[in-house]
Amino acid sequence: MFVQFVVLNVCKYGRAPAKKLLLKVEKGKVARNSFPLRLHFTSSRTVLWDNFGAWNIGDEVILPSAETMAGKSRYRPHLRNVGCTSQTGVRSTNEDRYALSEVSNNVLCLAVFDGHGGPAAANFCSKYMAKHLRKYLQKEENLELVLSKSFLAVDREFTRRVTLSQEAELLRSGSTATVALLRDGQELAVGSVGDSRAVLCRRGKAMGLTKDHTAQRKDERTRVKACGGFVTWSTTGHSRINGTLAMTRSIGDIALKPYGVIADPEIQQLQLNHEDDSFLVLTTDGINFIMNNQEVCDAVSSSHTPGEAAHLITDSALQYGSDDNATAVVISLGAWRKFIKVQTHATFLPRVVSGGRWA
Repeated sequence: MFVQFVVLNVCKYGRAPAKKLLLKVEKGKVARNSFPLRLHFTSSRTVLWDNFGAWNIGDEVILPSAETMAGKSRYRPHLRNVGCTSQTGVRSTNEDRYALSEVSNNVLCLAVFDGHGGPAAANFCSKYMAKHLRKYLQKEENLELVLSKSFLAVDREFTRRVTLSQEAELLRSGSTATVALLRDGQELAVGSVGDSRAVLCRRGKAMGLTKDHTAQRKDERTRVKACGGFVTWSTTGHSRINGTLAMTRSIGDIALKPYGVIADPEIQQLQLNHEDDSFLVLTTDGINFIMNNQEVCDAVSSSHTPGEAAHLITDSALQYGSDDNATAVVISLGAWRKFIKVQTHATFLPRVVSGGRWA
């Protein structure tokens, strides 16, 4: 009865010819429940039944990858795993921009740009950053070098165009830039200038991949002063370079480049672990000055899709008092929704008064 069931099951699922099967045992009797049994079909093709319950009919055996055997996931994100949104908020215009692209066959690029002094610099970054990344990826294997050279190339090209245009107002146009490169779904490199952020959620905990470039950092303040610039402070403790710019690094801001404002990015590289890493999120300061990194992670973790998550954190920031543009880009990773908190507690309301550039 057991052998009859097996033969019929094979026919049902198409792993053997559906014609009549003749079952016989070679060279004598085989003890009950012994293996292997050798079956013969009328087509004279031999089929083996082994101890693992697989029919050996010449098909290639697919074995688990070395990463799977070692307990590591080979999850590879795609642009379809990305959710993004940008909201104007109470401002009259939106100077935030974001960009998503495949800059090579195995490298994804996610970026946010927060413009100031007009949208010209942010527009330029969102349009031309990917072009320079593609160019340097053809020459360099090191993602850190690719990011560094691309940031500086975009800044030089923007400066050249502004100089040729002779439009004085463009001399004050600048932008933050936070750019994440993801190679083969495993290697992550993030470069940034300004105060836009990149946060990785690992085992439910926020892991900041960027540091804000402001004069509150001693190393940044020292460089500005060494170049002849000065720092002013508001009553709430927020700094300005030469009384105007809130950041010490940016793309553009040509008028402040002689005073220590640079376009060299700080870069963080790491290997992703898709068993523990749930998502990567990029945000502009309209979110960052209202929600801290962990609050952003908690909000994203409670969402069902990256698109829903991006809208949730921008809506939350605006609801709780942000008066700046709010932009978020979220990409899901292998542990998406693996570390979900049953209840999240919003604690960012008190910072509406004490934090942010509007104070």
